[in-house]
Amino acid sequence: MENLILPKQYKSELNLHDTQLAIKTVKDFFQALLAQRLHLTRVSAPLFVDPATGLNDNLNGYERPVTFGIKEQDDKNAEVVHSLAKWKRYALKKYGFQVGEGIYTDMNAIRRDESTDNIHSIFVDQWDWEKIIHKEDRNLDYLKETVRTVYKCLRKTEQYMAIQYDYIDLILPKEIFFITSQELEDLFPDNTPKEREYYITKAKGAVCIMQIGDTLESGEPHDGRAPDYDDWALNADILVYYPVLDIALELSSMGIRVDKTALISQLDKAGCPERKDLPFQKSIIDGTLPYTIGGGIGQSRICMFFLRKAHIGEVQSSLWPEETIAACEEHGIQLL
Repeated sequence: MENLILPKQYKSELNLHDTQLAIKTVKDFFQALLAQRLHLTRVSAPLFVDPATGLNDNLNGYERPVTFGIKEQDDKNAEVVHSLAKWKRYALKKYGFQVGEGIYTDMNAIRRDESTDNIHSIFVDQWDWEKIIHKEDRNLDYLKETVRTVYKCLRKTEQYMAIQYDYIDLILPKEIFFITSQELEDLFPDNTPKEREYYITKAKGAVCIMQIGDTLESGEPHDGRAPDYDDWALNADILVYYPVLDIALELSSMGIRVDKTALISQLDKAGCPERKDLPFQKSIIDGTLPYTIGGGIGQSRICMFFLRKAHIGEVQSSLWPEETIAACEEHGIQLL
């Protein structure tokens, strides 16, 4: 509740019924365009995984996954996914996809330890996507090219929604601005990472922050990253300035995935070298999984952004603290 933003004189331009129609409009247009531009095929994906496989996303390492026992399998433990960051790479191999081809899926997760506010919920819904690349594509130029493709899909979606709804004005700049996390720290050495994101995003409109996860010269990382999927030297977040809340809004996190060298190095840096013995991580070290690039794009986040909503609860159904519900109702924010 302490981080809840209540914009003055806020009023949703769409009622609950029309909001539901608009959510479908955003999702249908964006995912079709993304699949076309990145050559992705839609696939089915798991809601839960066996923790012994190492397939679940460990996020920052302290978040507790939702777990349950399976009665039929002698109460064997299962974990609700945090994301499908690792599973997608495994699926590309299993399903027989080739270089240049990729997959995308609806990823639904429960993050029980999430602190909720205008843009965070314990329910996470995103498009998880992954694409096979050549080994020589593991470089910043290829990463930037892919970021530009994703960003063009976001801009096209905004333009489409502006045609459908008169109240939506175009705010995304034509080009996205690239900067590394170290360059950002050098620009704003006396500010926190979130403050740095706000200042650069408000100045540029749309920003790609690269190389997230490793320790900066200050001794701290810009943000947390699990050590066993993104290569910390080849990853990126896409953020946009969101005037409704006056914040930097992250819409996508993506990256070129770890190879053997990056995996072993990052596991050591993260203090969890024992993970290299898990099945998924061993398959990277053994070279049996393909080289890939992939990411996640928040479904509710982009719906919130394109429909100019003040709270993520206006575009997704979740559970909120009673005080949040009361405050939102008082300020004209209609939670689903």
